[in-house]
Amino acid sequence: MSIRRLLNITGLGLGIIILGIIGFTSWYTVDESDQAVILTLGRVDTSVMESGLHFKLPWPIQDVEKLSRETFSLQFGYKEEDGKVTEYPEETKMITGDENIVLADLVVQWKITEPSKYLFNSVDPEIILYNATSSSLRSIIGGSKIDDALTSGKAEIEAEVRELLAVLIEKYDIGISIATVKLQDVELPNEEVRRAFTNVTDARETMNTKINEANKYSNKRSQEAEGEKDALISKAEGDRTARIEQARGDVAQFNAIYTEYVKAPEITRKRLILETLESVLPNAEIYIMNDDGNTMKYFPIRPLDGQTQTPPAPAVTEGSEKND
Repeated sequence: MSIRRLLNITGLGLGIIILGIIGFTSWYTVDESDQAVILTLGRVDTSVMESGLHFKLPWPIQDVEKLSRETFSLQFGYKEEDGKVTEYPEETKMITGDENIVLADLVVQWKITEPSKYLFNSVDPEIILYNATSSSLRSIIGGSKIDDALTSGKAEIEAEVRELLAVLIEKYDIGISIATVKLQDVELPNEEVRRAFTNVTDARETMNTKINEANKYSNKRSQEAEGEKDALISKAEGDRTARIEQARGDVAQFNAIYTEYVKAPEITRKRLILETLESVLPNAEIYIMNDDGNTMKYFPIRPLDGQTQTPPAPAVTEGSEKND
């Protein structure tokens, strides 16, 4: 085999290898759960966020680094693997603002938002995140009372830790963002003191329950009292209206009687006397008599001897009225 032929075969082999490298390194895919960074001669060129098949210059001119878009969890104070939890109490032991020692476990949810900064602005961004989390948690716990850290102040502590941690991460500029911060456990290192605080917590919950029950009963009684008040007011309004209408009726009746009285005063006067006697003494027997000297005649108003018919009443011109 001649040297020229050998060189031709060697050149053809190298060409095939180069074409293969170009073909295999010029195309890449990005999954929906990934994001990519294109490096040109070792420098960041562009970020690729869209999923699918993409083209780039062949290696070693351009290279691609892929990072996940998923949300990561940083476990501070413990580690959970394969369902087994390992605690690190020395990492979570800290002093509160009123000089008590507590153990505080924390979970931080974070995402990679700027891949280029995540890759090249620090050697290990996760170590920076861990240290910033520890600093933020200790700072907030150090300004809080132990009672707040163990009971009702956890939500406020979580919010303050997240705010401070977000400020630190933005300052470090390592290409990540903080999603959530969640306190897992805040407890005392001593079992006896822990039991005492548990009793205090139970007593506080009982107190809150009793207060809520008392407020519920108070609201119920207030509503019932309001209802009774409205009912009394409504009844009083009804009585007032009835009395006013009755008074108007009495006035109209009086005016009608007065009109008749003006026309015939004597007859009206006797009529009023008889009606008054009938009203005051409903069971009395009333007689109308004329006195003409020695002989007295009387006329009973009620039927005599069980008779149902009533004789015509005599005209009364003068005489006297008497009840027996």
